[in-house]
Amino acid sequence: MDFSLSDEERAVRETARTFITREVMPLEQEALRRERAHQPGLERSELRELQLKAKKFGFWGLSTPEQYGGMDLPAVLQSLIWTEVGRTFVQFKFGGEADNILYYANDAQKAEYLVPTIEGDRISCFAITEPGAGSDAANIKLSARQDGDDWILNGEKTFITNGNEADFVIVVAVTDKEKGVRGGGTTAFLVDREMGWRSEFIQTMGEGGPAALIFDNVRVPARNILGEIGQGFELGMKWIGKGRYLIPSNALGIAERALGMAIEYANTRETFGARIGTNQAIQWMIADSEVELEAARWLILKAAWTVDQGADPRHASSMAKLYGANMVNNVVDRVMQIHGGMGYTRELPIERWYRQVRLMRIYEGTDEMQRLIISRDLLRGFTKIGGHLA
Repeated sequence: MDFSLSDEERAVRETARTFITREVMPLEQEALRRERAHQPGLERSELRELQLKAKKFGFWGLSTPEQYGGMDLPAVLQSLIWTEVGRTFVQFKFGGEADNILYYANDAQKAEYLVPTIEGDRISCFAITEPGAGSDAANIKLSARQDGDDWILNGEKTFITNGNEADFVIVVAVTDKEKGVRGGGTTAFLVDREMGWRSEFIQTMGEGGPAALIFDNVRVPARNILGEIGQGFELGMKWIGKGRYLIPSNALGIAERALGMAIEYANTRETFGARIGTNQAIQWMIADSEVELEAARWLILKAAWTVDQGADPRHASSMAKLYGANMVNNVVDRVMQIHGGMGYTRELPIERWYRQVRLMRIYEGTDEMQRLIISRDLLRGFTKIGGHLA
């Protein structure tokens, strides 16, 4: 059994690490200063400039098919790269990407929505969560009523990432209440902002914030249906599923960087005439963090590997999301404790991470939903204890 990375995987990871270290990390102090002044840490134009620099490094469209100019990387490589991105708190991501379900668009929709999104000329968001339908996505109420060749959308979506910046949204709406959400009663629509929906900023404990999207008799032409009528919930689950191994991949990078800071601080900070790293209490926090980090690493890589094998990744991804999100919360909490009062200030990124990583246990599937999926798979015999090695 070989646990090592291939030469290609190691080379790609090192190139990504070099880019993040040279081009993104130098922006951290300015980003912290801006955020203390209640400004975005990175402007859209600056993000675009960084993405184009990354393109020269060879990073463009990590998951985008080659026919659209992307790299179409295996899931394991994508996981490794997202870990490197997590090493910096600057809100950077590689360009050339589009929502995975946009590839279900027809040719005309691809020309109008998919290709411009990949090229960075348009910004999209995905909307399924509602005030009364978070973890219970099957309880969505936003309705779409047919009116001639158009559909009229009414309702609200909430906690939508990129909702304040997007110029179009992929929104899942109820089109046949009798069929129910899981029975083919929902449909996905591509809705331009200029068609009439509006966004309202939601203040959170993290930097930036999601949006509430309001649809008040928004008229959408039938040509803007994404996929097939009745396919909305299915597409929504495909969109959510992708993040369940990429989110904890990003968490790995955060935990590695934060733990490195704690080790450096423990080796230099002195109290009562000795470095704090000589204290057993500090040593145990560092040891526990390393064990949890390493356990998370293999759960996450296993989930990505499962995707690459073409097997159903839901069970493995749920375990990776559950454990990885809790791991990074534990590690950042310990790192703050090791730094003491300095860790609680906004001079260091630790308190920022503390607020940022708490969201990882909530979005794209709460801890409780992951536990439900994992236990249900075992109780119903969909998987065996020990997975593919059982």
